[in-house]
Amino acid sequence: MLFRSQQTILVTGSTDGLGKELARELAQRGATVLVHGRSQERIDVAIADIAETTGSDRLVGHLADLSSLKAVRRLAGEVAASEGRLDALVNNAGVGLHERQVTEDGYELTFAVNYLAPFLLTNLLLPFLRTSAPARVVNVASIGQAPVNFDDVMLEHGYNMALAYAQSKLALIAFTFELAERLRSEGATGVTVNALHPATLMPTKLVFETYGRTVDSLEQGVTATLRLVIDPELEGVSGAYYDGLEEATADPQVDDADARRRLWELSERLCGLS
Repeated sequence: MLFRSQQTILVTGSTDGLGKELARELAQRGATVLVHGRSQERIDVAIADIAETTGSDRLVGHLADLSSLKAVRRLAGEVAASEGRLDALVNNAGVGLHERQVTEDGYELTFAVNYLAPFLLTNLLLPFLRTSAPARVVNVASIGQAPVNFDDVMLEHGYNMALAYAQSKLALIAFTFELAERLRSEGATGVTVNALHPATLMPTKLVFETYGRTVDSLEQGVTATLRLVIDPELEGVSGAYYDGLEEATADPQVDDADARRRLWELSERLCGLS
Protein backbone atom coordinates (compact mmCIF):
# COMPACT_ATOMS: atom_id res chain seq x y z
CA MET A 1 0.00 0.00 0.00
CA LEU A 2 1.83 3.08 -1.20
CA PHE A 3 1.03 5.91 1.18
CA ARG A 4 -1.22 8.49 -0.42
CA SER A 5 -2.01 11.84 1.16
CA GLN A 6 -5.73 11.24 0.72
CA GLN A 7 -5.71 8.15 2.90
CA THR A 8 -8.11 7.92 5.83
CA ILE A 9 -6.89 6.10 8.93
CA LEU A 10 -8.71 5.35 12.19
CA VAL A 11 -6.52 5.07 15.29
CA THR A 12 -8.36 3.97 18.42
CA GLY A 13 -7.12 5.34 21.72
CA SER A 14 -5.43 8.30 20.05
CA THR A 15 -5.86 11.04 22.64
CA ASP A 16 -2.57 10.25 24.37
CA GLY A 17 0.46 7.96 24.39
CA LEU A 18 1.32 5.81 21.40
CA GLY A 19 -2.00 6.41 19.66
CA LYS A 20 -1.70 10.19 19.80
CA GLU A 21 1.88 10.24 18.52
CA LEU A 22 0.99 7.82 15.73
CA ALA A 23 -1.92 10.08 14.80
CA ARG A 24 0.49 13.03 14.75
CA GLU A 25 2.89 11.22 12.41
CA LEU A 26 0.07 10.27 10.04
CA ALA A 27 -1.34 13.80 10.08
CA GLN A 28 2.13 15.15 9.31
CA ARG A 29 2.10 12.97 6.19
CA GLY A 30 -1.21 14.43 5.06
CA ALA A 31 -3.61 11.65 6.00
CA THR A 32 -7.11 12.20 7.27
CA VAL A 33 -6.81 10.86 10.80
CA LEU A 34 -9.84 9.73 12.76
CA VAL A 35 -8.91 10.50 16.36
CA HIS A 36 -10.77 8.26 18.79
CA GLY A 37 -11.19 8.65 22.52
CA ARG A 38 -13.69 8.09 25.29
CA SER A 39 -13.73 11.75 26.43
CA GLN A 40 -14.82 14.55 24.12
CA GLU A 41 -12.66 17.00 26.03
CA ARG A 42 -9.55 14.86 25.53
CA ILE A 43 -10.38 14.38 21.85
CA ASP A 44 -10.66 18.14 21.37
CA VAL A 45 -7.37 18.76 23.20
CA ALA A 46 -5.56 16.07 21.19
CA ILE A 47 -6.85 17.39 17.86
CA ALA A 48 -5.89 20.96 18.76
CA ASP A 49 -2.39 19.84 19.75
CA ILE A 50 -1.83 17.70 16.65
CA ALA A 51 -3.21 20.43 14.40
CA GLU A 52 -0.90 23.01 15.96
CA THR A 53 2.23 20.91 15.43
CA THR A 54 1.39 19.57 11.98
CA GLY A 55 -0.79 22.23 10.40
CA SER A 56 -3.32 19.54 9.53
CA ASP A 57 -6.97 20.41 9.12
CA ARG A 58 -7.87 16.78 8.41
CA LEU A 59 -8.40 15.54 11.95
CA VAL A 60 -11.82 14.12 12.81
CA GLY A 61 -12.85 13.20 16.35
CA HIS A 62 -14.85 10.10 17.23
CA LEU A 63 -16.20 9.53 20.72
CA ALA A 64 -16.78 5.97 21.97
CA ASP A 65 -16.31 4.03 25.19
CA LEU A 66 -14.92 0.75 23.87
CA SER A 67 -16.02 -1.13 26.98
CA SER A 68 -19.53 -0.94 25.52
CA LEU A 69 -20.37 -3.13 22.53
CA LYS A 70 -23.19 -0.73 21.70
CA ALA A 71 -20.69 2.13 21.55
CA VAL A 72 -18.37 0.07 19.33
CA ARG A 73 -21.23 -0.55 16.92
CA ARG A 74 -22.08 3.14 16.91
CA LEU A 75 -18.44 4.05 16.21
CA ALA A 76 -18.29 1.66 13.26
CA GLY A 77 -21.52 3.06 11.88
CA GLU A 78 -20.35 6.66 12.21
CA VAL A 79 -17.06 5.98 10.47
CA ALA A 80 -18.69 4.11 7.58
CA ALA A 81 -21.34 6.81 7.17
CA SER A 82 -19.07 9.86 7.39
CA GLU A 83 -15.99 8.80 5.42
CA GLY A 84 -15.63 7.97 1.77
CA ARG A 85 -13.01 5.31 2.42
CA LEU A 86 -10.95 3.68 5.17
CA ASP A 87 -7.40 2.75 4.27
CA ALA A 88 -6.26 1.51 7.67
CA LEU A 89 -7.65 0.62 11.07
CA VAL A 90 -5.22 0.70 13.98
CA ASN A 91 -6.65 -1.07 17.02
CA ASN A 92 -4.49 0.63 19.63
CA ALA A 93 -6.76 1.40 22.59
CA GLY A 94 -6.09 -0.69 25.67
CA VAL A 95 -6.43 -0.78 29.43
CA GLY A 96 -4.87 -2.51 32.41
CA LEU A 97 -6.78 -2.69 35.69
CA HIS A 98 -5.55 -3.62 39.14
CA GLU A 99 -9.06 -4.61 40.22
CA ARG A 100 -11.46 -6.76 38.24
CA GLN A 101 -14.31 -4.75 36.72
CA VAL A 102 -17.30 -5.79 34.62
CA THR A 103 -18.71 -3.91 31.66
CA GLU A 104 -22.36 -3.04 30.99
CA ASP A 105 -22.44 -6.16 28.79
CA GLY A 106 -21.33 -8.33 31.73
CA TYR A 107 -17.77 -8.99 30.51
CA GLU A 108 -14.44 -8.57 32.27
CA LEU A 109 -13.37 -5.06 31.30
CA THR A 110 -9.78 -5.70 30.16
CA PHE A 111 -10.87 -8.51 27.85
CA ALA A 112 -13.72 -6.36 26.56
CA VAL A 113 -11.65 -3.28 25.71
CA ASN A 114 -8.40 -4.92 24.62
CA TYR A 115 -9.91 -7.75 22.62
CA LEU A 116 -13.68 -7.83 22.11
CA ALA A 117 -13.81 -4.19 20.97
CA PRO A 118 -11.16 -4.67 18.25
CA PHE A 119 -12.76 -7.96 17.21
CA LEU A 120 -16.17 -6.35 16.78
CA LEU A 121 -14.95 -3.06 15.32
CA THR A 122 -12.77 -4.82 12.74
CA ASN A 123 -15.53 -7.19 11.67
CA LEU A 124 -18.05 -4.35 11.35
CA LEU A 125 -15.64 -2.22 9.32
CA LEU A 126 -14.36 -5.08 7.18
CA PRO A 127 -16.81 -4.45 4.30
CA PHE A 128 -15.70 -0.80 4.26
CA LEU A 129 -12.04 -1.81 4.30
CA ARG A 130 -12.66 -4.21 1.41
CA THR A 131 -14.13 -1.46 -0.75
CA SER A 132 -11.15 0.74 0.12
CA ALA A 133 -8.56 -1.94 -0.70
CA PRO A 134 -5.66 -2.10 -0.49
CA ALA A 135 -6.29 -1.59 3.22
CA ARG A 136 -4.63 -2.66 6.44
CA VAL A 137 -5.62 -3.64 9.96
CA VAL A 138 -2.92 -3.22 12.60
CA ASN A 139 -3.50 -4.68 16.05
CA VAL A 140 -1.35 -3.29 18.83
CA ALA A 141 -0.66 -6.27 21.07
CA SER A 142 2.13 -7.00 23.53
CA ILE A 143 5.07 -9.27 24.18
CA GLY A 144 3.26 -10.10 27.43
CA GLN A 145 0.97 -12.97 26.43
CA ALA A 146 -0.93 -15.71 28.23
CA PRO A 147 -3.07 -18.45 26.64
CA VAL A 148 -6.79 -17.81 26.66
CA ASN A 149 -8.36 -19.77 29.52
CA PHE A 150 -11.53 -21.06 27.89
CA ASP A 151 -12.74 -22.39 31.24
CA ASP A 152 -12.62 -18.92 32.79
CA VAL A 153 -12.22 -16.34 30.03
CA MET A 154 -13.66 -13.58 32.22
CA LEU A 155 -11.25 -14.44 35.04
CA GLU A 156 -13.90 -14.76 37.70
CA HIS A 157 -11.43 -16.85 39.68
CA GLY A 158 -7.89 -15.71 40.40
CA TYR A 159 -7.98 -12.35 38.65
CA ASN A 160 -4.83 -10.28 38.44
CA MET A 161 -3.91 -7.38 36.20
CA ALA A 162 -0.95 -8.99 34.46
CA LEU A 163 -2.90 -12.14 33.58
CA ALA A 164 -5.93 -10.22 32.34
CA TYR A 165 -3.77 -7.99 30.15
CA ALA A 166 -1.65 -10.85 28.79
CA GLN A 167 -4.68 -13.01 27.97
CA SER A 168 -6.38 -10.14 26.14
CA LYS A 169 -3.28 -9.45 24.06
CA LEU A 170 -2.82 -13.13 23.18
CA ALA A 171 -6.46 -13.20 22.08
CA LEU A 172 -5.80 -10.16 19.86
CA ILE A 173 -2.87 -11.91 18.16
CA ALA A 174 -4.88 -15.11 17.70
CA PHE A 175 -7.65 -13.03 16.12
CA THR A 176 -5.07 -11.45 13.82
CA PHE A 177 -3.88 -14.84 12.61
CA GLU A 178 -7.37 -16.25 12.21
CA LEU A 179 -8.73 -13.24 10.31
CA ALA A 180 -5.73 -13.29 7.99
CA GLU A 181 -6.31 -16.97 7.27
CA ARG A 182 -10.02 -16.43 6.62
CA LEU A 183 -9.32 -13.54 4.26
CA ARG A 184 -6.76 -15.62 2.36
CA SER A 185 -9.19 -18.54 2.04
CA GLU A 186 -11.77 -16.15 0.56
CA GLY A 187 -9.23 -14.72 -1.86
CA ALA A 188 -9.67 -11.33 -0.22
CA THR A 189 -6.03 -10.31 -0.45
CA GLY A 190 -6.80 -6.60 -0.58
CA VAL A 191 -7.09 -6.37 3.20
CA THR A 192 -4.15 -7.39 5.36
CA VAL A 193 -4.03 -7.78 9.14
CA ASN A 194 -0.96 -7.89 11.35
CA ALA A 195 -0.13 -7.49 15.03
CA LEU A 196 2.83 -6.15 16.94
CA HIS A 197 4.46 -5.47 20.25
CA PRO A 198 5.48 -1.87 19.49
CA ALA A 199 8.03 -1.39 22.27
CA THR A 200 8.62 -2.30 25.91
CA LEU A 201 7.34 -0.10 28.74
CA MET A 202 7.01 3.10 26.75
CA PRO A 203 6.39 6.35 28.68
CA THR A 204 2.61 6.18 28.71
CA LYS A 205 0.08 6.82 31.45
CA LEU A 206 -0.63 3.09 31.82
CA VAL A 207 3.06 2.22 32.15
CA PHE A 208 3.81 4.98 34.65
CA GLU A 209 0.82 4.05 36.82
CA THR A 210 1.63 0.34 36.71
CA TYR A 211 5.43 0.13 36.72
CA GLY A 212 6.66 3.60 37.58
CA ARG A 213 9.50 3.25 35.09
CA THR A 214 10.10 3.04 31.35
CA VAL A 215 12.42 1.06 29.08
CA ASP A 216 11.86 2.02 25.45
CA SER A 217 10.95 5.41 24.01
CA LEU A 218 7.59 6.35 22.59
CA GLU A 219 9.36 7.09 19.31
CA GLN A 220 10.41 3.43 19.04
CA GLY A 221 6.82 2.30 19.40
CA VAL A 222 5.56 4.85 16.88
CA THR A 223 8.20 3.84 14.35
CA ALA A 224 7.31 0.15 14.61
CA THR A 225 3.57 0.74 14.41
CA LEU A 226 3.79 3.30 11.61
CA ARG A 227 5.75 0.79 9.55
CA LEU A 228 2.89 -1.71 9.64
CA VAL A 229 0.46 1.02 8.61
CA ILE A 230 2.28 2.57 5.65
CA ASP A 231 5.44 0.68 4.62
CA PRO A 232 5.06 -0.37 0.95
CA GLU A 233 7.46 -3.28 1.55
CA LEU A 234 4.75 -4.91 3.67
CA GLU A 235 2.23 -4.84 0.84
CA GLY A 236 0.41 -8.19 0.89
CA VAL A 237 1.98 -9.32 4.17
CA SER A 238 -0.76 -10.64 6.44
CA GLY A 239 -1.06 -12.81 9.52
CA ALA A 240 2.27 -11.84 11.04
CA TYR A 241 3.34 -10.79 14.54
CA TYR A 242 6.19 -8.34 15.07
CA ASP A 243 8.30 -7.47 18.08
CA GLY A 244 9.21 -3.91 17.19
CA LEU A 245 10.62 -3.99 13.67
CA GLU A 246 11.33 -7.73 13.59
CA GLU A 247 8.92 -10.55 12.82
CA ALA A 248 8.61 -12.70 15.94
CA THR A 249 6.95 -15.80 17.34
CA ALA A 250 3.93 -15.39 19.60
CA ASP A 251 2.61 -17.75 22.28
CA PRO A 252 2.08 -21.25 20.83
CA GLN A 253 -1.69 -21.03 21.30
CA VAL A 254 -1.95 -18.70 18.29
CA ASP A 255 -0.65 -21.52 16.07
CA ASP A 256 -3.39 -23.87 17.30
CA ALA A 257 -6.07 -23.69 14.60
CA ASP A 258 -8.67 -25.31 16.85
CA ALA A 259 -8.02 -22.79 19.63
CA ARG A 260 -8.25 -19.91 17.17
CA ARG A 261 -11.57 -21.16 15.80
CA ARG A 262 -12.88 -21.72 19.30
CA LEU A 263 -11.93 -18.18 20.26
CA TRP A 264 -13.53 -16.77 17.10
CA GLU A 265 -16.79 -18.59 17.72
CA LEU A 266 -16.81 -17.49 21.36
CA SER A 267 -16.14 -13.91 20.32
CA GLU A 268 -18.98 -13.97 17.80
CA ARG A 269 -21.38 -15.12 20.52
CA LEU A 270 -20.14 -12.54 23.04
CA CYS A 271 -20.42 -9.73 20.47
CA GLY A 272 -23.72 -10.88 19.02
CA LEU A 273 -22.30 -11.53 15.57
CA SER A 274 -23.10 -15.23 15.26
